[in-house]
Amino acid sequence: MSHHTARSAYQQLQERLNRFPQGAPPSETLYRILAILFSKREAELVAQLPIKPFTARDAARIWKLGLAAILGVILKLPPLKQALASQQMRSVYLEKLAAKVKA
Repeated sequence: MSHHTARSAYQQLQERLNRFPQGAPPSETLYRILAILFSKREAELVAQLPIKPFTARDAARIWKLGLAAILGVILKLPPLKQALASQQMRSVYLEKLAAKVKA
């Protein structure tokens, strides 16, 4: 059953990615790549985000979490994922905060 649950998180993420102009049709290879790049929880969260740029406040509203909780999640990510999150959310604040935490 957990395999089905994990698969559905990655399937939701694939469906979100498929909305981009270049598309991302479902395939076993794509699901394996997504499983390497995202934990199940990350896939569930990212699948809910809009395609267009958004702010940390937007993500907090979509995920029904406080802004501090969003920042806490992002700061626990590996550096590359932190950078991607900061860029996607267009947040200079996140970049500076992540740099301070590393120091």
